[in-house]
Amino acid sequence: MADLEAVLADVSYLMAMEKSKCMPAARASKKIVLPDPSVRSVMHKYLEKENEVNFDKIFNQVLGYLLFRDFCDNVSEEPVPHLKFYEEIKAYEKTECHDERRKQARDIYDNYIMKEMLSHTHEYSKEAVAHVQKYLMKNEVPVNLFEPYIEEIFHHLRGEPFRKFLESDKYTRFCQWKNLELNIQLTMNDFSVHRIIGRGGFGEVYGCRKADTGKMYAMKCLDKKRIKMKQGETLALNERTMLSLVSTGVDCPFIVCMTYAFHTPDKLCFILDLMNGGDLHYHLSQHGVFNESDMKFYAAEVILGLEHMHKRFIVYRDLKPANILLDENGHVRISDLGLACDFSKKKPHASVGTHGYMAPEVLSKGTPYDSSADWFSFGCMLYKLLKGHSPFRQHKTKDKHEIDRMTLTMQPSCLQNVELPESFSKELRDLLEGLLQRDIDKRLGCKGGGAEEVKSHPFFTGIDWNQVYYQKYTPPLIPPRGEVNAADAFDIGSFDEEDTKGIKLTDQDQELYRYFPLTISERWQQEVAETVFETVNTEADKLEQKRKAKQKQRFDADEKDSDCILHGYIKKYGGSFASVWQTRYAKLYPNRLELHTESGNTKPELVFMDQIEEVSPDFVQFKNEQCVQIRFRDGIRDGKLIITNSDEIGLKEWALSLRAAHKESQELLGSMAKKAGKIYGTEGQRGGSGGAADGKQSSGGAGVLISSSGTGGGVLGQKNSNGGSN
Repeated sequence: MADLEAVLADVSYLMAMEKSKCMPAARASKKIVLPDPSVRSVMHKYLEKENEVNFDKIFNQVLGYLLFRDFCDNVSEEPVPHLKFYEEIKAYEKTECHDERRKQARDIYDNYIMKEMLSHTHEYSKEAVAHVQKYLMKNEVPVNLFEPYIEEIFHHLRGEPFRKFLESDKYTRFCQWKNLELNIQLTMNDFSVHRIIGRGGFGEVYGCRKADTGKMYAMKCLDKKRIKMKQGETLALNERTMLSLVSTGVDCPFIVCMTYAFHTPDKLCFILDLMNGGDLHYHLSQHGVFNESDMKFYAAEVILGLEHMHKRFIVYRDLKPANILLDENGHVRISDLGLACDFSKKKPHASVGTHGYMAPEVLSKGTPYDSSADWFSFGCMLYKLLKGHSPFRQHKTKDKHEIDRMTLTMQPSCLQNVELPESFSKELRDLLEGLLQRDIDKRLGCKGGGAEEVKSHPFFTGIDWNQVYYQKYTPPLIPPRGEVNAADAFDIGSFDEEDTKGIKLTDQDQELYRYFPLTISERWQQEVAETVFETVNTEADKLEQKRKAKQKQRFDADEKDSDCILHGYIKKYGGSFASVWQTRYAKLYPNRLELHTESGNTKPELVFMDQIEEVSPDFVQFKNEQCVQIRFRDGIRDGKLIITNSDEIGLKEWALSLRAAHKESQELLGSMAKKAGKIYGTEGQRGGSGGAADGKQSSGGAGVLISSSGTGGGVLGQKNSNGGSN
C-alpha cells in the first residue's frame, strides 16, 4: 500500500510539472482579478510619496515596462520609435554569435541612424554617432557599441512620452497591478502542494504549484515548534534575510532564489525556485565521478553564484555537492542559505558548516572570517566531484575529529594532507593548490580580486563568462525526463510528531514572525508576465467595456483638474434605517467628504470637516477590521463615522488624507476666527456654514460605518460583490 501511495505521489507531481508548461489559461486554477480602475487615486498618491512615480522606477519594473511599451505601440498619438530602437540595442547586446552581432549592428545603424540622418530627423548627439562609426569602420562590434545611445533614448522617453503615459489608462492599469502586488497575503490555499522532495533539520521541502499562475515552485516548510525546541529562531529568520538579499535586484541564475515568504500558525514557508534535476551528490552516486571537462562546467556556474553572494557581503558557509541542485536542463544552482551570513558590518566567527568542507579559519573557534571560507570549500567540492570524497576524508574515514585535524594541520606552503593525483592536469593541480591554501592571504580568491581571481585562473582559459551567465554552454548531464530525480517519499520520511508534543507556541513566539511575510517584487512581476498577464489584462478590458456599454457612471471622470484629494469605492455600514454594508463611492475634498451611491441618481451624503471633532490618530478594531474612527462635535451628529479598507495601502491613505484635511480645515477656521475677532472685537465663532449643513445634509443623525467594498476592487478588495448597496 505504501508503494502505491509513493507511485501516486510521483504521478501527481509529474502531472503538475507538465501542466505548468501548458498555456496560462490551462495552468491556473484560481483567477487573478484586478482591482477597480478607481484605485488609481489611492495608488498614485501612495507611489508619489514613495518617490516611485518617475520614468526610471516604472520602466525598470517588468510590468511597468510592458505597459509603457503597450502605450507607445498602441495608444500614443505620436509615434515613439525610440523604444523600438532601445529594444533592438538590447537584443544586439544579448547576441553571442559574432557574425550575427555584426549583421544586427549594420541593420541598426542603417535603420535607426543613417536613415534618420539622411532625412534630417536624427535627434541624437554627434558624439553618439561618431562612437558607433568608429567601431564599424574597423569592422568591430563590441557589446557596448550602442551604449551612448541608451541614455539619450531614455532622456527622450522621460519627457513627453512618459508624461502622456501617466495621463493614460495604461498607467491606471499599472496602478491596478501594483495595488494587487502590494496587497499579496499568501496562505496555503494559494498553492497546490505535491510530494515531499527533501527534508532538513527544521522541516520538509515539497513540490507545489501556485494556484493563480500555475507556476511550479519548491515550498520549504519549517516547523515552528521544532524551531523553538532547537532554539533555531535566529537561524530561521536569518535564512529569510539572506534569501531576500540574493533574490532582490539583478537576477542570479545560479542560486535557488525566493519569490515569497509567508507563515501559518505552525509553519514558516519559503517559496523557492524548483530544481527538479536532483543534486550533485545524488548524481555522483548514480553517475560516478566527473572528468575535468565536466567538472569545469559546474565550477564555472558555481563561481558566478558565489560571486553574486560575495558582492552582497554574504558568506555561504555550506558549499558541498549535496547543496548544488540541477534544473531540468542540467544547469546548477546553489541551494539552502540556512547557514549563510552577512559580513558587511561584522565578520562571523562561528564554526558552522559540513566537516570536510570547512576552512581552517572556520574550524579555529573565535577566528573571524569572510568570503575566504567559501573559496576553500569550493576547492573541497571540486575535489569531491573528481575523486568521490573530500580532500580531507582519506581512506573513507567518517571520524569528524580526524577530518577536522587533517584540515587544521595541513602545512601552509604545501598540501601535505591532500592527495593530488598525477592524472590531474597541471592547471587543475594549480587551481586546487590555490583554493586549498591554509594561509588566507595566499588563497585564490582572497588576494583582493575575489571571484575575478578564480575566473582568470589558467584552468578556466577559453571560458566566455557571458555565455556561462546566459547558460549557453551544454551541460554534461541532462537529468532523466519524466522522473522525480529525488529519493522515494517514504525514504525521505517525516518527523516524529512526538518530539514536539510538549512544545507550546505562545503569542510571544508568534510575534517573532510578525514581519516574516515577503513578496519579491521583480520575481512576482516576472512570474505574472510569463503566465497570465495578457489574459488578465484582456479580461479586465472586457469588463471595462461592459461597464461603459451600460453607461455606468465614472465618478472619477471630472476629478483631473478639481481639488479632490482622494476618491474610490468604500463600504458604509449603518445609518438611520440601515444595518447592512452599503457600497459608496467616496470623494474627499479639503472641506468635505462626499458619499455617492453607485447609481449616482441621488444627491451625495455630505460630511463637512467642521462637523468633525477628531480623526483618531491610531487605528481601532471594529468587527475584526482595522478602522479609522471619526468623532463628531456635540449636537451635530449622533454617533460616529468609522472608515476601513481591506486594502492596507488604501486604509493608510484614507487615514492620512482625512487627518490632513481635518487639520487644515481646523487651522483655516481658527485663522478666520482670529481675524473676525480683530475686526469686530469679539471672539470668532465656528460652524456657521457647517451648522446649516448639519440640518440639511445629515443622514438622520445615526452612527455610520464605512468600509472597503469588493465592487470597486483594489481599494475595496475582491470580497464583497455588491455590499448591500442602497
